[in-house]
Amino acid sequence: MEYSTFGRHVAVDTWGVDFDLLNNAEFLQAQMVEAAENCGATVLSVQSKQFEPQGATVLVLLSESHLSIHTYPERGFAALDCYTCGETVDPQLAIDYMLSVLKPEKAYAKKLVRGMGELKVEEPNMKQIELV
Repeated sequence: MEYSTFGRHVAVDTWGVDFDLLNNAEFLQAQMVEAAENCGATVLSVQSKQFEPQGATVLVLLSESHLSIHTYPERGFAALDCYTCGETVDPQLAIDYMLSVLKPEKAYAKKLVRGMGELKVEEPNMKQIELV
């Protein structure tokens, strides 16, 4: 079987996010797993770290690659990224899910198309989805 090297990598800087949301590694971990499953990814493992006096990092290892968040609650900032290999899992869906959870005042994003030769940078179509 031949595997494709094609992948999409969406990176987002969010600003103006509630301190308590960003300072809760347990909550973020649950939301990140939900985001990964929402985009059709296969979760292999999860690592999270609650920092003192504040901040959190969560890494969700996917069969297709990864989803991560690094937070700076004192600044209302979170750095999110999701990279998926192949064409069956769309990383933008995981990012949209997390934007709906975090509800940032501002978000800045880029999408890299990888594994096709030279990296291609695109503007992603970002949206907060309605959570049910």
